[in-house]
Amino acid sequence: MVEHVQSLARGLAVIRAFSATAPRLTLSEVARATGLTRAAARRFLLTLADLGYVRTDGRLFSLTPRVLELGYAYLSSLSLPEVAAPHLERLAAEVHESASVAVLDGEDVVYVARVATARIMRVSISIGTRFPAYCTSMGRVLLAGLPPADLDAYLDQADLRRLTSRTITVPSALRDELDGIREQGWAMVDQEMEEGLRSIAAPIRDRSGTVVAAVNVSTHASRTTLQQARRTLLPPLLATAAKIEGDLSSLASPAKRDTS
Repeated sequence: MVEHVQSLARGLAVIRAFSATAPRLTLSEVARATGLTRAAARRFLLTLADLGYVRTDGRLFSLTPRVLELGYAYLSSLSLPEVAAPHLERLAAEVHESASVAVLDGEDVVYVARVATARIMRVSISIGTRFPAYCTSMGRVLLAGLPPADLDAYLDQADLRRLTSRTITVPSALRDELDGIREQGWAMVDQEMEEGLRSIAAPIRDRSGTVVAAVNVSTHASRTTLQQARRTLLPPLLATAAKIEGDLSSLASPAKRDTS
């Protein structure tokens, strides 16, 4: 006899209601997509929010990267790792440095794709590795892409700890840095998370122009100056971000999606 846990099935149905074409849904839309009553859909959404798998602004709900823990449902809806992987491989081969893609989850960046050419950090980085957003190049690109209210909330609550002598720990100074990143379209972080680590990142946007991820190249300060990074790493990095955006847009296009 097969035992069917109805509440689990309904909870998973709520998660599956979100997709690349419907990343943000109202309570009524979730109820309609799942066949649940509004009251039941609300209970499941609030439970998922309490557990960190869903976020809400009070009206719209959306998944968080924490759904990675439930079998990469979040990333499967975006196809981000699959799309990014070949582009990261080409980028790493071109610049001879490690390349990664990450998304924002709360106050952290979460690595979702990576091609490593050499280990330049004390810690090993793999898929799912988390680092504080405020002191990483990908984190700053993602923070710079937040709506103003969300960025205000982040700066009000973030624990800006000094990790090296170069780490920005004053909220107003970090805001100024993010304003510059938003204007120029990329971020450079020089040894703020770890001595010797220098990285440069660019945003990855969806079809609406919303920043959904970031791609970066990291190098050791002893072999790449800031000027060299801007001259030799930034152009191929920006080109790679554009190619990933193009592929994501193609996948999201109704004419390209598999509707079987």
